[in-house]
Amino acid sequence: MDEFKNKIAIVTGAGQGIGFEICRNLALEGAGVILNDIDPELAEHAAKQINQDNNDACTALAGDSSDVEIIRKLVSEAVNRFGRLDIVIANAGITLFGDFLSYTPESFYKVMQVNLGGSFFLAQAAANQMKLQPDGGSILFTSSVTGHQAHKNLAAYGMSKAALEMLAKNLVIELSGHKINVNTIAPGATLTERTLQDPEYIKTWSRITPMGRPAYTKDIADTALFLVSEKARHITGQTLIVDGGWTAISPPPE
Repeated sequence: MDEFKNKIAIVTGAGQGIGFEICRNLALEGAGVILNDIDPELAEHAAKQINQDNNDACTALAGDSSDVEIIRKLVSEAVNRFGRLDIVIANAGITLFGDFLSYTPESFYKVMQVNLGGSFFLAQAAANQMKLQPDGGSILFTSSVTGHQAHKNLAAYGMSKAALEMLAKNLVIELSGHKINVNTIAPGATLTERTLQDPEYIKTWSRITPMGRPAYTKDIADTALFLVSEKARHITGQTLIVDGGWTAISPPPE
């Protein structure tokens, strides 16, 4: 279990859910992980949980992942503590539902600031460090099936996620020469602390997902780890959808 031994990773939005599971699995595979979440208590608790089994492999650094100063701190922490940065997973994002005809500018710009701005500038800061390293690094964005299929009341969110996939493609031009590969993962319905607040979530998404169930966070984490591993270093500019086949037929939830 040492595929990521001596690798250093940053994961944003990782206090719980998919981000937490990615951090946990990276640590299990030998990586040093800097775990970011906007909630300081959640970040510290998550890092403590991971470190119970992984000998202080995880460091919590709380803050708004769309704040450029926090982004700089994340990269500086990796470099100052470990001397390098191998993997960045821009997982943080927010979902603000709303009807298109009444969606507010405040909601729109907040979604774009976090989902796009945070990811863009984290990738920029990481790439400026990775280009100094002989073996470059790997960057992964977290998109969504809503970037591929229309979903009611998620026009702004879906737009932001589709844009991340185009960003990954464009960065192939900018970063391949520095041995940096950039990809995107697009999760479908996934069982997390947030989605399980809906008592009908499992029933609904089990019914309309061809594979018969929503994803577990481990399903998403396994895919993320593949895309930032040495096995995927010749894969770049791609999006991998992990949704149990939902986007192939796209039945809407009731």
